[in-house]
Amino acid sequence: MKQRIYIDTSIAGGYFESEFQEYSKLLIQDFYEGKSIAVISDLTMLELQRAPRPVQEIIEKIPISNVQLAELSDEAKRLANEYLAAGVIGQRFQSDAQHIAIATISRVNLLVSWNFKHIVNIVRIRGYNSVNIRLGYPILEIRTPREAVEYE
Repeated sequence: MKQRIYIDTSIAGGYFESEFQEYSKLLIQDFYEGKSIAVISDLTMLELQRAPRPVQEIIEKIPISNVQLAELSDEAKRLANEYLAAGVIGQRFQSDAQHIAIATISRVNLLVSWNFKHIVNIVRIRGYNSVNIRLGYPILEIRTPREAVEYE
């Protein structure tokens, strides 16, 4: 069974940044080839509208058969608010909490991001998952693309 991997906006942006480029390209290639399924939210698509056109095209070129769409539902909004109320992340970073909530509710295998401050951060990961457990949601695996790509 293919891995279902939630990606946030930083993955497409990382495709063009020297520090993140190698593993962003490998992950996106896995999506292009159908080795993994890209789970993309309406929130990610909204954020990408503010990105340069080449960044948007990275996501648009993933074959639709290798994409699953996820939405910022009322349930996801409530869960994101629980992360905020628990102090896992500050109110100003509500969209980051929403990404975590969408991925959790979508029951993806993995969320990948280059956002080390608010997402791929052990203290925050523990906080998100403590809220998830308390509310009956599964633990969410959160990693960088480097940890998610297929190695030959």
